[in-house]
Formats: sequence, structure tokens, C-alpha cells
Amino acid sequence: MGEFNFAVTGVAGFVAPRHLRAIRDTGHRLIAAVDPHDAAGLLDQYSFDVRFFSEFERFDRHLEKLRRGPERDRVHYVSICSPNYLHDAHVRLALRVGADAICEKPLVINPWNLDALQELEQETGSRVYTVLQLRLHPTLIALKERLRAGSGEHDVSLTYVTARGGWYDVSWKGSIERSGGVATNIGIHFFDLLLWLFGPAEETVVHLREPKRVAGYLRLQRARVRWFLSTDHRDLPFVPEPGVKTTFRSIVVNGEEIVFTEGFSDLHTRVYEEVFAGRGAGIDEARPAVELAYRIREAPLTPAELAGHPLLTRT
Repeated sequence: MGEFNFAVTGVAGFVAPRHLRAIRDTGHRLIAAVDPHDAAGLLDQYSFDVRFFSEFERFDRHLEKLRRGPERDRVHYVSICSPNYLHDAHVRLALRVGADAICEKPLVINPWNLDALQELEQETGSRVYTVLQLRLHPTLIALKERLRAGSGEHDVSLTYVTARGGWYDVSWKGSIERSGGVATNIGIHFFDLLLWLFGPAEETVVHLREPKRVAGYLRLQRARVRWFLSTDHRDLPFVPEPGVKTTFRSIVVNGEEIVFTEGFSDLHTRVYEEVFAGRGAGIDEARPAVELAYRIREAPLTPAELAGHPLLTRT
């Protein structure tokens, strides 16, 4: 495997540094990046030769120019770290310039867009990969092996609280049209994890749906799951320390707590390694969770006795 050239969209955003480290740590080269915000000084930690654009049209033109030039200069991969509602368009750009795409979650907000991307894969011969890093977490791999050795249906509860301040609500992340809402923006990895561990969804019930909180019940092929997602700091089971500890993750399987709060630091690098080894997660792997998050977003609300809901720390 030689050195690949990378371009990155959304390079000034929250998740981009994980992709920049993965590109560097797997021995490849970042040559172009774009973001409408120009607070991109982080790029200097990786290279002084990155062409940076604040206008997407000029970035597009640059990648097209490289495509028509020598092979050594063209972009081989586009890493997509832009807001969720732009993922589909940026993946299409990658395929159009002859590159493969490595796209952050969710690959798309609406599942029907996956069909068009698969058609473009066939037309261009390029591939679309997505970031499903929880499938590579050692603790969760071990859990999957244990579950595979057993049988029967499991009782599961999932709680994920990642505290966000008022900025979140006025950013694109607080807009359901642009992010898909809490279930899609922060829940997509965990829904993918549940489907990966316990099989397809057979029943979907939503008990609570607010701008910052959503909760419900899933009947999967091999599990009954109660789940709760929140970006409200008041739902943390501890007093948050800004910048130190603002996230709580918990999966309980048959009464046993599965602790996986740690071990996330290099998972994006592992995702890239899997892509280069020919084992990257593509559109087919992304589809079940995208479809499930969409169903949760559109499902009629079925209020439960929230005061007795074991996952709610306040009502």
C-alpha cells in the first residue's frame, strides 16, 4: 500500500481532528481541506502544504483540476466531517472526482439517499465508507463474542448522555432538518451497535421526544432494549465538570454493566486501517441504523409512565 492523498471537508469542525490524526498515523498525506470557517490552524500540526479553501466551489474546482493532472497529485480519498445534511452532497463530490469517501456518521439523514449513492458507486467504481467505530471497540467486540456463544433473548438498557451547552441548540446540530435530531446525530452509533449485537429491529416505540432528549423501546431479533439519549447536562448521573467529564455511556445486558467509557482515542485510526485492508464499513452496513433512526424520528409518540422509566434521571 502506497501513500494516499486525502482531502477533508468540514476541517474546522469538532470531529475533524480525529480524521487528521488517522490520516497521519496511517502514513498518508493531507493535501486539501475546506470549511466555511477559517479557524483551521490545526492543519499546521499535520502539514504546511495543505491547500485550504473557505469556499466549497473553489475546493471542488481544485479537486477536479487534480483529477485531470498526474496520478501522484490526485485525491484518492475524501474524508467528510461536514454537517450531517451536507454528507450526501460531499460524498457525491468525492465519487465524481474519482476518490473514495470516508464519511462521518450518519452517512445520510434520510435512508432513500443511500440508494442513489449505491448507484453512483456502480457508475464511478469508487467506494463509500462510513465511520462505525464502536464496532472496533475491544470491550464491545468481546461482548459480541460472548453473545454469539449464548442463545435466547436479552434484556438491555442503553443510556447515553453527552452534555452540550446553549451553543448546540443554535448550531446546525440543534436543527432536526440539518442534523436529524438527537436520535440521528448522537444516537446513530449506538443504534448501529445494538443492531450489530442483537440483530434487526422488529418493533420500534418512542416514549419521549424533545429537542434535547429522546427515549423509547426496541424489540430486536435477540433483545428487548430500553434506551435513553440526551444532550442535557441535568441528565448526567454526576455533577459535570466542563472540559473534564461531560459524557456518560452505559449499556446493561441482562443486569451486567458493560463499561466502555474509555478506549475511544484511536478508534478512527482503526476505522482507516480497516478501510485500507478492504474491510471498511460501507453503505450496506450503514443502512440498518440510518433506517432505524429515521423510523424513530418519524414514529408516533407513545408516552410511557416516565416517572417509572429506569433510564430517566429526571422527569
